[in-house]
Amino acid sequence: MGDPGRVDILLVEDSPYERELTRRALKKADPAISVFEVRDGQEALEFIFAKGAYAHRAGEAPPRLVLLDLRLPKLSGLEALREIKASDETKVIPVVVLTSSQEERDITDSYRFGANSYMIKPADLDEFVDCVSKVGDYWLTCNRLPR
Repeated sequence: MGDPGRVDILLVEDSPYERELTRRALKKADPAISVFEVRDGQEALEFIFAKGAYAHRAGEAPPRLVLLDLRLPKLSGLEALREIKASDETKVIPVVVLTSSQEERDITDSYRFGANSYMIKPADLDEFVDCVSKVGDYWLTCNRLPR
């Protein structure tokens, strides 16, 4: 899962297979990327806001990027997105929705709640690796956030 002290990317995904694929794609793009994984929307919020099991993170820098699935247990990705973007402390964190949903309502709601990008997971493994690598590269290398 990585060191929660320095986190470039918070990966919010309930599928172990897709977590592994995503982590490998990101590490292929840049082996130095620090990826921390959580399995549901509630755990993502606890991590980002340093609550519950992640209270020890208080004062730590937030992740530089959140990759967020929509179909999650406990708390959906849309609800987690809404809470991340509603807080003045975290609304500048880029959130890329990374999901298999092609539903127009999910796309619209994601942008309405503040998603910075919406990416449908390609079915082809090579395309998936390529897309995830590009996402990580853009948001961590090319994009600039306020300090």
